[in-house]
Amino acid sequence: MKFNVNQQDLQKSLNYCQGVIEKRSTLPILSNVLLDVSNSRLVITATDLDLIFIQVISNVEVIEEGKTTTTSSIMYDIIRKFSPGKKINLSLREESKLQLESEKSIFNLNCISAAEFPITDENFNENEFSIKSKQLLKLLNKCKFSVSNDETRHYLSGIYFHQTQLEDKVFLTAAATDSHRMSISKLKLEKKVDFEPIILPKKTIFQLCSLLEDYEGDVKISNIKSKIKFELNNSILISKLIDGKFPNYAQVIPKNNQKKLEIDLKLFLDSVDRVASVSLDKKDGVKFGLTKDTLNLSVNNTNSGDGKENLNVKFDHELDISFNSRYLIDIASQLNGDKIEIFFNDTGSPALIKDPADFDSIFVVMPMKG
Repeated sequence: MKFNVNQQDLQKSLNYCQGVIEKRSTLPILSNVLLDVSNSRLVITATDLDLIFIQVISNVEVIEEGKTTTTSSIMYDIIRKFSPGKKINLSLREESKLQLESEKSIFNLNCISAAEFPITDENFNENEFSIKSKQLLKLLNKCKFSVSNDETRHYLSGIYFHQTQLEDKVFLTAAATDSHRMSISKLKLEKKVDFEPIILPKKTIFQLCSLLEDYEGDVKISNIKSKIKFELNNSILISKLIDGKFPNYAQVIPKNNQKKLEIDLKLFLDSVDRVASVSLDKKDGVKFGLTKDTLNLSVNNTNSGDGKENLNVKFDHELDISFNSRYLIDIASQLNGDKIEIFFNDTGSPALIKDPADFDSIFVVMPMKG
């Protein structure tokens, strides 16, 4: 095996691989990436057995075809320290040494035979559909911060994707909750697709986000019972799904929150962020003291002090309610327009948050006691 590849192309691919490969793997082969060179293409594969990432680099100058595996983190560390955009020559010296050469540097890395690399050839059926990369990224970004970290309820530790219908419109809808807050976002599909509801694991979500941020174009999606496949132009991500039943989130959406607070988004975000600074662990609630067209925000921490701010808002009632500041900041940071709308019922009931610039996303936050 012998080939030349551009430094930036290789660095970018290996960077994605770092997100897939487990730092402390019990099997040495899982710390490695599979490098397969043929037909002027280099195919790089990384896996942790639950997630498979495949990237194709085209326009590779192949002198001799072949394949091997070597430690991903070490190779990535070397490649990123080479001069940007230069040509790197790679060659398999003997069965277990891969030589990297660029400008005046030569490295020989230990290899494990490609035959030991675990790849499964999944037969994904034809029920694939496409959505634009930025639309999928939006769904993920609107929901990912609400995913639960609670290991005991594994079915909440991902985003629930499913098809929904409203009159004659069909949507791909995403929902996530950690039982203190919830995000729901949807995008309109051209037509009904053959897609079983799935729960996408957290690690896959973050890996997919980093791929989509660098990609403009369509993403092909297909799923079989326990796995899902995302195809971008030169990358494929195949992931196991979370086995479990996602709760009926629709019944948690407040139906009778009539008290509407309207406020400038940036003003609100900055203000909550400022008053929350006085709380060391961010666990202290931000108290909302609402009267007509006025919002008093305050945080009181017995160890560090207190802070308060007054804001001019649109509001026609009186209400005192407290929220976790982190939850409010997470949601407000994902809104698109220049306003935020919060709908209340009473002090103990969840609040509904909407973005007037995006009718396809809503958020629910439970108040804090106290």
